[in-house]
Amino acid sequence: MKGKTKPQMDDLVQRIDELARGTQMLTRVAARQYSVEVEAVLKARSRDPRRIERCLDGMLDFCFHDGVLALYKKLCRYYFDIDPEEVVSYVHAYREMWDESRTFQPEKEGKRNGKKIGK
Repeated sequence: MKGKTKPQMDDLVQRIDELARGTQMLTRVAARQYSVEVEAVLKARSRDPRRIERCLDGMLDFCFHDGVLALYKKLCRYYFDIDPEEVVSYVHAYREMWDESRTFQPEKEGKRNGKKIGK
């Protein structure tokens, strides 16, 4: 029985390694694609909430990655001028899903137009 345990563990470790590598590759692809979309939204000065929110919704799944998180924050900062209440909901969604020790504020000072946001 002991002899079978080691090969089973090796197989499990190999499968976990494959999953981790796949996740890393998918995250790199997502970061590149969302970077293009965020820049397109900003360049076009799009005010289309469906486009912006679709992007934020998709990025939220990858906010464990610093590059995607930076894009998420950038788009939240932009979207704040369009729909501040919705941005607050995205900040809360991020915190519920990912925030253990990081703080997230759409604005560097945590304020926009005299209103405190974030924390």
